[in-house]
Amino acid sequence: MLIGIDVGGTNLRLGLVDVASSAELIKPHLVEEIRFQADFSSFCQLHQHAPAQAWQTILETIVNAINRVRDQYPEVSAVGIGFPGFIDPHTQVISQSPNLPGLHQVDLTTDLSALIGLPVITENDALAAAYGEYVMHPSRLKNLIYMGLGTGVGGGLILNGRPFQGAHGVAMEVGHIIVHDGGRLCGCGNHGCMEQYASASGVAISYFEATQQHCTAADIAGRAKLGDLAAVAAYALAGKSLAQALAQVLKVIDVTDVVLGGGMSAAWTLMASSFQQQLTHDLIPALRGKVNLRISNMGDQAGIVGAAMLASSLNG
Repeated sequence: MLIGIDVGGTNLRLGLVDVASSAELIKPHLVEEIRFQADFSSFCQLHQHAPAQAWQTILETIVNAINRVRDQYPEVSAVGIGFPGFIDPHTQVISQSPNLPGLHQVDLTTDLSALIGLPVITENDALAAAYGEYVMHPSRLKNLIYMGLGTGVGGGLILNGRPFQGAHGVAMEVGHIIVHDGGRLCGCGNHGCMEQYASASGVAISYFEATQQHCTAADIAGRAKLGDLAAVAAYALAGKSLAQALAQVLKVIDVTDVVLGGGMSAAWTLMASSFQQQLTHDLIPALRGKVNLRISNMGDQAGIVGAAMLASSLNG
């Protein structure tokens, strides 16, 4: 039994994963999933000048969630966590989390393991989700790109069946590809990053700039379906910006399969047209029509399963 955790900017998802293995394949099964409201993003913004307090709250919230599951399933042997940030592949230290401001050089793996007495592994949340998509796909695609559309936009790459982290743990930070020169200020410190337009928060900003109304991305999607032109434009810009970034990634990596997940993917129909038009325009001719893009059918579970399966390596 393994615990997989997906830490988001506004919530915490935890799953108990049972791993059954055969001679050919390791097959994970999500036994139970629990969701917790945990607005870490807002809390970190409030305590940017007191990051230790924010970090302690994050740790306590995660520990309480884990203990709740361990009370019922004491046979849990390891914990895997998908966390939104830049994570050193050698030390597991989280150097920065653009959507959780104020957190710098924190060690979730060491701190959490000391508190719960179990081995812990921490990985970028989008890479954990990419691995979840890989292990759960019936044909086990060897190479795939995952892009998670949520509070921000994360990316993960599976190469030859293995998660690719990069030398410094920042491989596939697609949300921080600059698509609008001199554009909106991003949490990473640059301007014009894709996630400032294609994420849930980016859509909310686009709609506010047009209407001066504060709405969630889900509310804006509802308005778009009713014909609200500002809402339609906000999602069209999201789709276009997403395609601009993905086209550049595909020119470098050249994989066939791309999976889109995260909460924002539920509004894919509002982005699809502008996305496809821009992707076709930006791709080189050799790649046009050769990309298999699909919307994840795992919902929020890809990150949970992927994190748990990464933790399976801790058991030897």
